[in-house]
Amino acid sequence: MNFQKTLKATLLGASLAVIAATGASAKTLVYCSEGSPEGFDTALYTAGTTFDASSKPVYNRLVEFKRGTTEVLPGLAESWEVSEDGLEYTFNLRKGVKFHTTDFFTPTRDFNADDVLFSFNRQLKKDDPWHEYTPGAAWEYFDGMSMPDLIKEIVKVDDYTVKFVLNRPEAPMIANLAMDFASILSAEYADQLDKAGSKEQLNQQPVGTGPFSFVGYQKDAVIRYAAHPDYWGGKQPVDNLIFAITPDAAVRLQKLKAGECHVMPYPAPADIADIKADSNLTLMEQQGLNVGYLAYNTKVAPFDKTEVRKALNHAINKQAILDAVFQGSGQAAKNPIPPTMWSYNDAVEDDDYNPDLAKEMLEAAGVTDLSMKIWAMPVQRPYNPNARRMAEVIQADFAKIGVNVEIVSYEWGEYLSRSKEEDRDGAVLLGWTGDNGDPDNFLAVLLGCDGVGGSNRAQWCNEEFEALIQKAKTVTDKAERTKLYEEAQVVFKEQAPWATIAHSVVFMPMSSKVTGYIMDPLGGHWFDGVDIAE
Repeated sequence: MNFQKTLKATLLGASLAVIAATGASAKTLVYCSEGSPEGFDTALYTAGTTFDASSKPVYNRLVEFKRGTTEVLPGLAESWEVSEDGLEYTFNLRKGVKFHTTDFFTPTRDFNADDVLFSFNRQLKKDDPWHEYTPGAAWEYFDGMSMPDLIKEIVKVDDYTVKFVLNRPEAPMIANLAMDFASILSAEYADQLDKAGSKEQLNQQPVGTGPFSFVGYQKDAVIRYAAHPDYWGGKQPVDNLIFAITPDAAVRLQKLKAGECHVMPYPAPADIADIKADSNLTLMEQQGLNVGYLAYNTKVAPFDKTEVRKALNHAINKQAILDAVFQGSGQAAKNPIPPTMWSYNDAVEDDDYNPDLAKEMLEAAGVTDLSMKIWAMPVQRPYNPNARRMAEVIQADFAKIGVNVEIVSYEWGEYLSRSKEEDRDGAVLLGWTGDNGDPDNFLAVLLGCDGVGGSNRAQWCNEEFEALIQKAKTVTDKAERTKLYEEAQVVFKEQAPWATIAHSVVFMPMSSKVTGYIMDPLGGHWFDGVDIAE
C-alpha cells in the first residue's frame, strides 16, 4: 500500500470517527450500498448503483419524479409549455438556486440557462469541447434514446428560459427529462476545470444543486456527502450521508443489525424471514418495475441465428431459477417489460422448458459441440439477486442439451463496459429497472438500433421492431401506443435476442429508527427527506 493511499484512508477513517463523535450535534445516515459507482457524471452511465451515488444526492433535473411515483413535478424548471405540434418545449427556470460550495469549488452565481445548455449540449453536439472530455466517454443513455436525432437544438431564450426544439414529436419527452442522464451540472465549474487542465475531475468531484454535496470518495470503500445548507428544497433532516460500499448481502445485513448502517438494498432472498422477525428492523417491499435477462450477442455466430437463440431459450428451466435464486420473490418473465407496466402483452406465449425440442432445434440449425460463455454480474440487483447462482443453473440446463458453458465475471464497472462491445464473446446476464415508467424506456433503450454498442447488450437491430417502437415515440394517443408496443413484444419473442428470465419483488430493509424513506418504483435510492432518530 502506498503512503498516499494510507494517508487518505487514515484521514477518511478519522473523519468518520469525528462524525460519529459529534452525533449529538450532527446527524449521520449510513447507507450500505451494494457496489461502487463507475463515476459521478451521471450522463456517462446507465447503472442504478452509479445513479444512486451521483444523480440522486448531488444533482437535480429540470423536472423530477414525485417520490414513490412516476408522476413528474417541477424541478429546476418551475413550469413548462409544449407547442401544439409537439416540437417545442419551453422551460421556465427556477431563480435563486444555489450550487454546492465545496473544498474544490466556490460558485460565484446561481443556477441559470447556461448550466442547462452545458449539461445537454455536451451530449448532443459532437464538436462540443466536452463531448469527449474523459477517455472512452460515451453518452450511453442519451444515444440509446435516439436523442441526437430527436433534438434539433436547445435555445437560450434568456437567463431563465430554455427551449428544446425537436425534429419530431416525442411522447415520453417530459418523463425522459426527469431521468438521471438529464441531471444539470455547473457550467461555471466546468469552465474552472477546463482552465486548470483537469476536465476529468468533473467525473470524480461532482458539483450540483441537489440535496447533498459531495465530500469525498475512497474507492470501493466509502462515499461521503454533506447536506446542502442552501438547498432550494430546504435543508435535509440529516447533516451527513455516508455510502458504506458493501458488495456482500450477508455482510450488509450484519452491519444493519449491528447499527453500523441504517439502510441496505438487495437482501438475499433467504434472509427475508429473518429480517421480518427482527423488531429493530423495518422491511419495505413492492413489485419491481424490472426484468432480468440473458442477452445473446446476435452479431456473433451461431447466436446470429434466431433458431439457435430460441433453442437455448427452450433449454432454460425458469422454475428452477426462481426456486434457487429468487426463493419466492420473483416470477417468470416472458416479455421484455414487466407485467405492472402499461402495454404489457399478456397474449405472448413464453418459450416453454423443453430440452428435447432444444436439442432438435440445435441439430436442425447445424450446431453441434457448442461452447459458450455466460457472464455473471458481480453485484446483486433487484432483477437478479445472485447472478453466479443463476449462471450455474443455466450452465447445468445447457449441459443437458450438449452445450458447454464457461461462467465469467468482472468487476462491475468493467463488466458493464466490456458487455457493450459489439464483438463480445458470450451471453450476458443483466437486467433493467425502468427509469421513467414508459415502455419506451425498456424497448427502445435496451433493444433499439441506436442502443447497439451501448445499452442494447444483444447488439440486436431488427427493422420490423425498430419501425414499431420509433412510431410509438411520435404518437400521443396511449391506446395507439399500446397497440404498437404489443406488436413489438410479439416480434421480440419471435426473434429472441434475449432469454427473458424473471421480474422480482424488491425488498428494502432498514433500521426502525429511520423515517421518511420512500421506495422508488423506478428502483433508485433517495435520501432527501429521510431522517433518523438518535
